[in-house]
Amino acid sequence: MTSSSAARSARRLAVVKGHGTENDFLLVDDRADALDLLPQDVRALADRRAGLGADGVIRLAPSAGLPEGRACLAEDDAAVWFMDYRNADGSVAEMCGNGVRVTALFAEQLGVWDGSGELVLGTRAGVRRVRRVPDPTGAAAPWYAVEMGRWRLPAPPQDAPGDAEVRVTGLEVTRPGLSVDVGNPHTVVALPDERELAAADLTRAPHVAPVPPHGTNVELVVPLGERHGPDGVLVGEVRMRVHERGVGETRSCGTGACAAALAVRTWAGAGAPDVWWVHVPGGTVQVTALPAGRVELAGPAVLVADAVLTLPSSG
Repeated sequence: MTSSSAARSARRLAVVKGHGTENDFLLVDDRADALDLLPQDVRALADRRAGLGADGVIRLAPSAGLPEGRACLAEDDAAVWFMDYRNADGSVAEMCGNGVRVTALFAEQLGVWDGSGELVLGTRAGVRRVRRVPDPTGAAAPWYAVEMGRWRLPAPPQDAPGDAEVRVTGLEVTRPGLSVDVGNPHTVVALPDERELAAADLTRAPHVAPVPPHGTNVELVVPLGERHGPDGVLVGEVRMRVHERGVGETRSCGTGACAAALAVRTWAGAGAPDVWWVHVPGGTVQVTALPAGRVELAGPAVLVADAVLTLPSSG
């Protein structure tokens, strides 16, 4: 019997539930590389009525066991562990910024990382480096900063505010959207005030034209202005809601927060802050534009439960 067949014949699966600003995940310890998670397994685990419920499922596995992981090892041989992320609908995703932080806390719990220095993780968007940082909010949850890699505007805007048109249920007119690639695709739409942000119905996927080839997450953002922090650094603030492809509206999206901050920073032009607070329904994260077109995401991570579940593919 192959390791894959053995995994499918096992009837029960131990998981840990965690969240980053209420973007929630089920985490699976597969350091033995013995589990073949099928799409129907992920859908059943993530189902909020018939399963435990989550926005996605994360399998911590050896990078050497996946082609994408081996590519990460070629980039950095410290990327021994791979964050194998699946959306709630069972589809494979490139990356998840909130999920990386929760994976870091999970790795600490497992003894894979002691919380000092950097945790180097492989992902389908490339190597990600995580470190513990002080919590600037005073809350109890530990904070982690993730170097999220390069970001880009696939169609750099000239005088136009975006490169797409986005129709959102609950809003009267089609809005311009700006495509931002943060290792996965995003389309950011600016709204004038929080009244419109609240009126948007994100139970239905916004319609984006032209239709992105691999789908897109859609962020609705309201710029809240700029201020100087206690250290004198200029900080921007935005409020955001998000519809994630393969999931629906979530309480937070880490890569989406990066995309939202970078879009508003792009629209603001020269002199715009490099540091942004992004307020989402599930809390607040910090996004920092780094030199050489890179970006960092910082925020909390929480583990809330251990559970044992039965996989539908086992019977």
